[in-house]
Amino acid sequence: MSNPDSIGRVYLVGAGPGDPDLLTLRAARLLTSARLVVHDGLVEPAILAMAHPHAKLVSVAKRRAHHTMPQEDICALLVREALAGNDVVRLKGGDPLVFGRGGEEAEACRAAGVPVEIVPGISAANAAGAAAQIALTHRDHASVVSFVAGQCKGLSDQDWSGLAGVGRTLVIYMGVKTAPQIADKLMADGLAPDMAVAVIENAARPEMRVLRGLLAGLPDLVEDNRVKSPALIVIGEVTRERDADIAALAVEANK
Repeated sequence: MSNPDSIGRVYLVGAGPGDPDLLTLRAARLLTSARLVVHDGLVEPAILAMAHPHAKLVSVAKRRAHHTMPQEDICALLVREALAGNDVVRLKGGDPLVFGRGGEEAEACRAAGVPVEIVPGISAANAAGAAAQIALTHRDHASVVSFVAGQCKGLSDQDWSGLAGVGRTLVIYMGVKTAPQIADKLMADGLAPDMAVAVIENAARPEMRVLRGLLAGLPDLVEDNRVKSPALIVIGEVTRERDADIAALAVEANK
């Protein structure tokens, strides 16, 4: 939609983990009617295929050490198109406000007088937990869950004390490349080397892998299995749950 006499609206839309069936109804409706879609590299082709046949698709993909478009240019693009009278669907993997820089883009729009709406999506952590059947919270094992970014400046100086351990689950986004530093950091903070961990690659997609191990072996788990992003690292006793359930079912079946 375009109207040069008015200001367009920017919709920051969560595309979820990649499965089109996990889009919200609001996200699907906006996508199928939009004429301009600015999307991340992690948005699945099957979701982009749902866009209006005449929609213009603009990729602003970000990969480690390679950005198609810097963040400030993405913000400027959204503002420029909206001020030209175009409604813009800004499609992001997962949820726009969970490590998606949606807050920065919303701030840029508001500062320019551009109306903005945020449409939540299923975050990677929720999708990974559900797809791998790992309860991020469990009354027997964890009443606290924390999300952190494993790829950021000053990682070793960040204070993660209290985020992982007994009764807690720690979910680490963007931690594949820094798995050795993450393991060292957590053990230096006092976390037991035999704390259970899981690495979930391509959550909720047909090619999903769930790899399990112990904190001390996390770097080898990632390297030996050639884990690639998108992947989450989940640390905590809850990652043992599915194995325990399967073992219990096997015992029951053999009675």
